[in-house]
Amino acid sequence: MTASLKGIFRRSLLASASAVLLMGALLPAAQAQNKVLLRISTPAVPDDWHAKMWTVFKESLEKSAPGEFDVQINLNASLFKQGTEPAAMARGNLELSSISAFDIAKLIPEFSIFTAGYIMRDPDHQQKVFNGPIGTEMFKLVADKMEVTPLSTVYLGTRQVNLREVRDVKVPADLKGVKLRMPGSKEWLFLGEALGATPTPLAFGEVYLGLKTGTIDGQDNPLPSVRAAKFYEVTKQIVLTSHLVDGIFIAISNKAYNAMNAAQKTKVKAAAQAAAAYNNENRIKEEGQLVEFFKKEGLTVTTPDVDAFRKTVQTTYQNSEYAKAWPKGLLERINSTK
Repeated sequence: MTASLKGIFRRSLLASASAVLLMGALLPAAQAQNKVLLRISTPAVPDDWHAKMWTVFKESLEKSAPGEFDVQINLNASLFKQGTEPAAMARGNLELSSISAFDIAKLIPEFSIFTAGYIMRDPDHQQKVFNGPIGTEMFKLVADKMEVTPLSTVYLGTRQVNLREVRDVKVPADLKGVKLRMPGSKEWLFLGEALGATPTPLAFGEVYLGLKTGTIDGQDNPLPSVRAAKFYEVTKQIVLTSHLVDGIFIAISNKAYNAMNAAQKTKVKAAAQAAAAYNNENRIKEEGQLVEFFKKEGLTVTTPDVDAFRKTVQTTYQNSEYAKAWPKGLLERINSTK
């Protein structure tokens, strides 16, 4: 072989090697481009079950659909500010988030029934309502009017009444005159009034001092929040009114969901349900343990006549402006769901 032929051969080998290396470098990028991008935005902090559930969602998809999805989890409202996620999903700027009944009710008044007191009896009732015909109907309304599709229902916690001084609370009338801190919106203040108390708006960050000084007589929150904020240090009683079984919904933008094939939709919905189940199991377990924790801290824990509270609160809502937006017969259907 002549020197010139050797040079051509060598250059050919180098070119081939370079092409192989280039293809190797480009392949992961091409594969990444072919993946379905699923950006998640949540205000949840890392230690919250509502943050950890997104890891379950991601791992579920990695197992059921390896290499098909690029799931990006953004905690601490680092991608979108809390409350702005529904609009971002409707625009197609965000694929997944959790949205509340209060978020939905702003645009769909019929959904406000799920912001009222004593609509859900417990977490099990909540799941049965939203996983049944009622959920199918109401979620279709959300998909049609908000451009987002709810995939699963996440248990947020059951709100209880927490008092500075021990009272004999059996029925709503027993809370008469109690300055009960509630979040500042008219919907929350109406709930406090329906419970029989004197609702007092106060920022969450001011509640501890308000309880300590007597500016307020009590507050309402799920038990994990009572422990996290250390309200048990400045209160003496927890009344297990269970007046609001709260929830949020894992939802996906219609733009992203409709771009998927049927198999991908099935896998994404299954992952959302697995994430919700993980959260729900752990949150319910935590709440169950906290009753004993508060008793050990010296608090009196009592259970009132919950049926009396439910009847009074539901009657108050049914006679209010809020109920005018509720679909006819929906409250009865929810109450009869077993």
